[in-house]
Amino acid sequence: QVQLVESGGGLVQVGGSLRLSCAASGRTFTSSVVGWFRQAPGKEREWLATIRWSGGSTSYVDSVKGRFTISRDNTENTVYLQMNSLKPEDTAVYYCAAAHQSVLRVRVSSSYAYWGQGTQVTVSS
Repeated sequence: QVQLVESGGGLVQVGGSLRLSCAASGRTFTSSVVGWFRQAPGKEREWLATIRWSGGSTSYVDSVKGRFTISRDNTENTVYLQMNSLKPEDTAVYYCAAAHQSVLRVRVSSSYAYWGQGTQVTVSS
């Protein structure tokens, strides 16, 4: 059983930065893909980025390319989401999720078996 814990959310002004962390316990991220999603009030959960633990390949939704960076720390068994140039529309609860590396549809939330509890990000103008 994998348990995921997000941290690093908070209140930031437009143009600011935050780094979210997703730490795994119970099992390592080896043989996994890890994704970040977000959900704003009244909206569906939105896929943002994914990293494959083996090899480190990444993918992003177009709306965050060039602003957000997903990365991993093998020794800490942690995945990060560095968010720069934040906009009010980035305000949401951010979730990390993990799935087996065989998953192909990494942009689909139902592909992920394990989820964190979420961390709130608020971007104020």
